[in-house]
Amino acid sequence: MTLFLTDSEIRELLPMQEALECVEASFVAQGSHRAINRARERIVLPPFSMHYMAAALPDARHAGIKIYTVVHHEYRFLGLLFDSVTGRLLCLMQADHLGRIRTGAASGIATKYLARPHASRVAVIGTGRQARTQLAAIARVRKLTAVKAFSRDRDRLRIYCEEMSNLLAVPVEPAANADEAVAFADIICTATTAQQPVVHGEHLRPGAHINATGANTPDHRELDDETIQRTALIVVDSLEQSRKESGDLIQGLQNLAQDWSEIIELHSIVTEKNKGRVNADQITLFKSSGIALWDVAVAGCVYQKALRLGKGKQLDIDDVQYGG
Repeated sequence: MTLFLTDSEIRELLPMQEALECVEASFVAQGSHRAINRARERIVLPPFSMHYMAAALPDARHAGIKIYTVVHHEYRFLGLLFDSVTGRLLCLMQADHLGRIRTGAASGIATKYLARPHASRVAVIGTGRQARTQLAAIARVRKLTAVKAFSRDRDRLRIYCEEMSNLLAVPVEPAANADEAVAFADIICTATTAQQPVVHGEHLRPGAHINATGANTPDHRELDDETIQRTALIVVDSLEQSRKESGDLIQGLQNLAQDWSEIIELHSIVTEKNKGRVNADQITLFKSSGIALWDVAVAGCVYQKALRLGKGKQLDIDDVQYGG
């Protein structure tokens, strides 16, 4: 039998603290060569596109794939979790919330290892659903005192500020523009669909940390060249995927005549193979592409918890075929 889980069930089963623990464990596995990750691939047939990515955690006997389609800005996400020993399909799950919470959790882990220990003021650029999990994760790893958010849609901005203020018991206030928010913050999160930079390096405070989660195609950017130039430490989730997708780095490094040799993956800092921040004035950047390893890690946690609690629906779709 295969377990089926809906987005609402996953929301119930996966609080942010557990997502943080799952994602941090996946970084440890990645840094210890006990994980396999495959970069995202895309099929584009406008207005339709299909995106798929796979990973495995052999110690947990889990392998999986996430696949999603986009048509006219409508997204449909699906995750499949397999037993890597028997090949059995363990779980079929809706993966919208799963993807948002694992991306937020990854930025939380990056913040834990890269932001200054007493960083307390956050800027959030973008106020969509991803911006919610970004801020929720950061609030788990740093004691926040104030947040400024910016969106071009003033109604969405107002709703976001009210909702997140109530959720986190931290004042979340609207900024007049992105530059004001950036100049205010110790920690900056970008979660936008911007094609042109929304973070300008001239406004960065010394010691700021940036989590950039948008701009995952070569022709999109959230960060300008000065931001890249001022950043002392650039960290990514996957060099392979970033080289294919990260418009911020693809364009920024080319414009600055820099190469990728100084850019490292976050797992190497989590496992202490590389140093993270070395002084309080360094500007640090985590450029998040979003990798399948996080999906498999959190999917495995959700699946095991669902079994313990009797959640989900059992489907009789595990039809074994033997070749001759």
